Amino acid sequence: MTTAGARVGTGTGIGRFSRSSALGLGVSVIWLSLLVLLPLAAVVVTATEDGWSGFWKTITSPSVLAALRLTVFSALGVTAVNAVMGTLVAWVLVRDDFPGKRILEVVVDLPFALPTIVAGLVLLSLYGANSPIGLNIANTRPAVFLAMLFVTVPFVIRTVEPVLIELDPEVELAAASLGASRFVTFRRIVLPNLLPAIASGSALSFARGISEYGSVVLISGNLPFKTEIASVRILTQIENDKTASAAAVATVLLLVALVVLVVLDRLQRWATRRG
Repeated sequence: MTTAGARVGTGTGIGRFSRSSALGLGVSVIWLSLLVLLPLAAVVVTATEDGWSGFWKTITSPSVLAALRLTVFSALGVTAVNAVMGTLVAWVLVRDDFPGKRILEVVVDLPFALPTIVAGLVLLSLYGANSPIGLNIANTRPAVFLAMLFVTVPFVIRTVEPVLIELDPEVELAAASLGASRFVTFRRIVLPNLLPAIASGSALSFARGISEYGSVVLISGNLPFKTEIASVRILTQIENDKTASAAAVATVLLLVALVVLVVLDRLQRWATRRG
């Protein structure tokens, strides 16, 4: 006679789950709903409090469009730089031995440890009006890009490193013994294995960049139509008691982030299948 426990493990769909698995899934869904889905839904609902006409008017206003454009394109640019330089740094840390390697490992993780407002103060001290190196980029768009780059440095590095560690060097030696150049070996063997990790790190980098506030707010000057990013625009609207407008801008950021993350996830899955 079939027991109840066995019946849970048969059938299709969720019926294949054991009781412990079903319980774990239920707890996970509830937990993520409380922490992520419900707050995000609340933001979207708040964004439409003034109606869809009010939502459209907010997100198409010149100041909001300028802030969104600067934020999104800066985050995309930072992500592209991190994908290349992060992979290069990870390669050096894994494949090379040199004096000061452990110090460099610690430096890579510093943006994780520093509060973002402290990172902004560090950048302002180094690249502001009183720069000790004579380089003043405060209140400019390059300052926004630099601040985002600073806080997103570790993501690609730390996602690519484990893959490089697990990658068997003998495969590369075999390709070299068959006459493949270093470039061909990297492009045909190493890069396909690294692409899923690069895509994953890039997704984290973009998500952090598009949502950044603390490291940017000090060095950018928050000049409307010039250096004001979307998160600063949201705060300004909240301070002016325009909650629906702030939620509308946040909703657009959410949609942009979702689209980019889905694209990078598809790239990661495609690279995994090819690998």
